[in-house]
Amino acid sequence: MKAVYPVIFTEVENAILVEVPDLEILTEGKDMQDAIEMARDAIGLTGISMQDHGEMIPKPRNFREVDVSKGTFAADGESQLSLVDIDFDVYRRKVDVKTVRRNVTLPNWLNREAEEAHLNVSKVLQEALMTKLGVSKY
Repeated sequence: MKAVYPVIFTEVENAILVEVPDLEILTEGKDMQDAIEMARDAIGLTGISMQDHGEMIPKPRNFREVDVSKGTFAADGESQLSLVDIDFDVYRRKVDVKTVRRNVTLPNWLNREAEEAHLNVSKVLQEALMTKLGVSKY
């Protein structure tokens, strides 16, 4: 699922404060590039955590509906509104790298051929599944 969230960036001394109102996220970055990366990372982590708990990820509101003067950090500095995009499926593939054990049944002859060829069956299976599903790691 791809989404583009309105994000409020507030510049203060030595940092950029970040607020993603639709997801109730507060974070910060050392400069604007870092702040955008932190926003995207926080949005991604929040979204996949919500999915893992069976919750719906809130849809982003219209950019024009966000009032920067009502942002959490409005009194701390000059705030600007921008958009940050995220592809939750790609983000999950990037960070959800925990492995799970699956039992696979193979005919003995095929297992012997794989061993003789020094093939990593787990890796071959992963590659085949990605091809079959039409997905890539990133």
